[in-house]
Amino acid sequence: MFKKILVPTDGSALAQSAAVAAAQLAKSQGAEVVGLYVIDPFPYIGIGDASAIGLQAYMAETRSLAGQALDALSQVCANEGVPFAGDTIERNVVYEGVIETAEAEGCDLIVMASHGRQGMKALILGSVAQKVLTHAKVPVLIIKG
Repeated sequence: MFKKILVPTDGSALAQSAAVAAAQLAKSQGAEVVGLYVIDPFPYIGIGDASAIGLQAYMAETRSLAGQALDALSQVCANEGVPFAGDTIERNVVYEGVIETAEAEGCDLIVMASHGRQGMKALILGSVAQKVLTHAKVPVLIIKG
């Protein structure tokens, strides 16, 4: 039924639980997993050399975090014997990056984690998962934490 599953990750334990569910589902379907880490762009303030040094430090740190998160997802897929490809993109709006990647990669399912916040917390904090669920053109499986 599913052939290519997109799994956005932020490297958290909650995202790791979604990775396990996605890898097991992919194995049962004979599907592959595409891992995604979305980097928030550097908050450029445009003040001299300090800004350039800050950008380099920020990008080095975020690329390191992205690599760790995608490596963890890759390991989960390897343990299940599922093909894996990882991607890191930079977007201002995370949910848009998730949806764009799903479309660009030809994914037919998105599996992602959600904290399951409700009420005022959900309203104030917003939810990437909620926005992906609302705007995606493919099915979305939410793993609640």
